[in-house]
Amino acid sequence: MRQSLLITHDPIDETALREERLIQATTGAVVVFQGVVRDLEVGTRISGLDYEAFDRMAEHQFRLIFERIEQQWPIQTIRVVHRVGVVKAGEASLWVEVIASHRREAFEACAYLIDEMKQLVPIWKHPITRTES
Repeated sequence: MRQSLLITHDPIDETALREERLIQATTGAVVVFQGVVRDLEVGTRISGLDYEAFDRMAEHQFRLIFERIEQQWPIQTIRVVHRVGVVKAGEASLWVEVIASHRREAFEACAYLIDEMKQLVPIWKHPITRTES
């Protein structure tokens, strides 16, 4: 399974990511999830989120999740981009792509990755209230 992980301060360039996509003759499904910052966090209007990561541990935890996915589903490729720093409301903070021969595996692996990431990966979000921006 090919895997790619990028934790970055830069905006997510979905066009460039699509152009880099590696489709095989056996590919039957490409599932892409894009997490977008809402303007409401726990009932409070915000202008964005400030993401903070413990990079080395985050990378380690993502690799462990990738390994578990590889053991459970026949996935061809997983790519993850997670932004850190300030991400404004309406902008993407997370981009996940899972490529597989069949849609069910791709969807299940993508959902599993996001659920596990939220539980295990040390990336924290801090709301920026509208008065702070």
